[in-house]
Amino acid sequence: MKPAAIILAAGESRRMGRSKAYLPFRGGTFLSVLADTFSTFCHPVVAVFGFDSDRMVQQAPANVQTTINSAYQLGMLSSLQTGLRTLRTTGEYDRILFTLVDHPSLQASTLARLLASAAPVVIPRWNGKRGHPVLINAEIARQFLAELPSAMVRDTIDRNASLIEYVDVDDSGIRDDIDDPELYQALLARETGVVRC
Repeated sequence: MKPAAIILAAGESRRMGRSKAYLPFRGGTFLSVLADTFSTFCHPVVAVFGFDSDRMVQQAPANVQTTINSAYQLGMLSSLQTGLRTLRTTGEYDRILFTLVDHPSLQASTLARLLASAAPVVIPRWNGKRGHPVLINAEIARQFLAELPSAMVRDTIDRNASLIEYVDVDDSGIRDDIDDPELYQALLARETGVVRC
């Protein structure tokens, strides 16, 4: 059975000024590139929308299943819970990868490295700093679902610190966090090798 994947794309993208999910990237968008990367290893790939959800769903690539977090203002955990509940309606999954939509340049090889581990929680590290995506098993997913939607994702992860396996990768994409136009332009410059002034 393939693991499932959840891409979190529910926020308002205030600092960016427009939807991060549909920013142009590598001939597609942040969301479509991530969906293609995850689809190689995962099924289904669920995209969680919140702000401006009608438009977001209409533009979603065909290889993602969409769901809407009506309480997206509560934060990241509420969106992760929405994605996990959606997966419950489609089947049983022993492992689930989740990531934020603003990490579009992460490498397929990173996913392969994470999925090679059998640990309950698997987190990639680049230059000693952890990033996304995070791989969890069914028990950790149940713990996330039991939390208040306003709680922090990191708290559940840290509570299971003894179960975490860190995987060191040569992939700066796990740390992208493209939150504003300057970071977006820096990402594009990194991709093309051109510095924009």
